Amino acid sequence: MRLAVIIGSTRHGRFGPTVAHWLAEQAAKQFTVDLIDLAVADLPTALLDTDDPVPAEVAVLAPRLTAADAFAVVTPEINSSFPAALKTALDWYYEEWHAKPVAVVSYGRESGGLLATAQLRQVFAELQAVTIRNTVTLPCYWEQFTADGSWPRPAAGYEAQAKLMLDQLVWWAQALRDARTKHPYNH
Repeated sequence: MRLAVIIGSTRHGRFGPTVAHWLAEQAAKQFTVDLIDLAVADLPTALLDTDDPVPAEVAVLAPRLTAADAFAVVTPEINSSFPAALKTALDWYYEEWHAKPVAVVSYGRESGGLLATAQLRQVFAELQAVTIRNTVTLPCYWEQFTADGSWPRPAAGYEAQAKLMLDQLVWWAQALRDARTKHPYNH
């Protein structure tokens, strides 16, 4: 089973890569992980008309998304939403998301990114993807560093949240992959 872990923030000094690498380590117990950093993908911010040629950056990322059986989106909450770079990435693709499960790991201030997660659920529903119920939320994540600078503190409890979320993601990924194999999804 292939999991694409998507780093949704492209900001300088962002925390997303720290969370994504931690999640990839947790997920590697159950998935083959493809870490997709939107800062490196450098997708164009202006969407084109359907008759225009697909930009090279968009074409390069498409097969990686297509190959994924599931997605985990790592996103900060910015102004009660998720980053524009993540929305752009979602909008560049359509069929790549179809009938696949999505887990969300969000971080932010006291809410831990719950508003960003709620909005992502709406967008993924429109893209015909299935967001799973359990998430990992990281409120005030900056308080969870250990004295030596590693993250997260063992007592933070994030590993248990991640295990529950990933167990659900495995179930949905298998069920939806089986369903897509028996009855190709083309709606």
